[in-house]
Amino acid sequence: MTAAGAAVSEFGNALSLLVLLFWATPISSLLVAAVLIAELLPLVLGAPLAGALVDRLPNRRLLIVALLWQGVAIAAIAPLMGRPVLVVALVLLSGCGRAVAQPCVSALVPHIAGEEEATRGYAWLSTGRSLGSMAGVTGGALLAGFFGHPAALLIDGGTFVGYAALLVFVRTERRPSGTHEARPGALTGIRHVRRDQVLFVSVVGLAFCVGAVVVVNVADPAFVRYVLHGDEFVLGAMQACWMTGILVGNRLAARLETISGVAHAIAVAAVTTGIGVLIPASFPFVVAAGTGWVVGGVSNGVHNVALNAVVRMRTPEEVRGRAFAAVGSVVIGANLLGTAAAGGLLLVVEPRTVFALGGTGALLSGVACLVFVRRALEREKSPAEAGLSPNW
Repeated sequence: MTAAGAAVSEFGNALSLLVLLFWATPISSLLVAAVLIAELLPLVLGAPLAGALVDRLPNRRLLIVALLWQGVAIAAIAPLMGRPVLVVALVLLSGCGRAVAQPCVSALVPHIAGEEEATRGYAWLSTGRSLGSMAGVTGGALLAGFFGHPAALLIDGGTFVGYAALLVFVRTERRPSGTHEARPGALTGIRHVRRDQVLFVSVVGLAFCVGAVVVVNVADPAFVRYVLHGDEFVLGAMQACWMTGILVGNRLAARLETISGVAHAIAVAAVTTGIGVLIPASFPFVVAAGTGWVVGGVSNGVHNVALNAVVRMRTPEEVRGRAFAAVGSVVIGANLLGTAAAGGLLLVVEPRTVFALGGTGALLSGVACLVFVRRALEREKSPAEAGLSPNW
């Protein structure tokens, strides 16, 4: 039920982002950047507060409220598309709801699926999101073209309401324990991630990979047009290859059961992400690009599942909301920095070079992550054998 709701919601997210970028592009490139920043900034800056809410309030109910908040904010954009400032403000408000919803879902999954089956639960959740995103990207243009931009945004608002309605039928609830005074502060999640070396190096390694490879998202349209000499159909096909890879990666990562396996999977997937991006950079042909995008998508799918799994495995239940929010802020912050860097890179180098730089950066970050993950696991091996390791 939760995975199905996530698919519906992600369909709406992809649809609204597509519509807003189509709407903003002829107005100003600054407006395009403002929409992207407004969507992601609350997930970075609001992480401590969002995590605190997730660890203090019943999660299913909180998630319903956050989804309804997003739905109202997105639907309210429809009649205000002639006022860009108000549109950006409402996107920012929607992002605030998303900042709460994401750690809320991550913390709730182990209660729905059970601790032993949590990794598989994350795989199903990621699969639902991937399918919804794929449908939103491919069907969004058709809906927007047929019904118009305002109607498409109203449809998106309805998807959040639909997700909230599905959650009404979910009986499992995560109720944070302890009194209000006894619960840790808002920054506890950040401090926890910093103290746990296995978790820390896994998250930082993934963040560096994301920051490096996200430049490809900005360069992708130019690469397709000027290097592959393709059109919108080729660009859509490349994105479909990546999404297909994600579905495969989700299922592969569902089999991970140990902290060593999950941490190593994050590092290895960063390496293969770099390889996937370097394939079209080295062989600028449509078939090679599609192959590279499948490899990159599989790696992305592994990351989606493994990141949630490593946080769950290394974090006490009572502070998981803060930990998920903190980790999300680090990875999304890297995404923002990489996106900003890509805009500058494209002013001075060609798209193929941007691909080469992004792939090399992801590959090197994966190799470094693999080295540090192994060191961190070795350092805690002796105390673990002595029975002194934390009992997460």
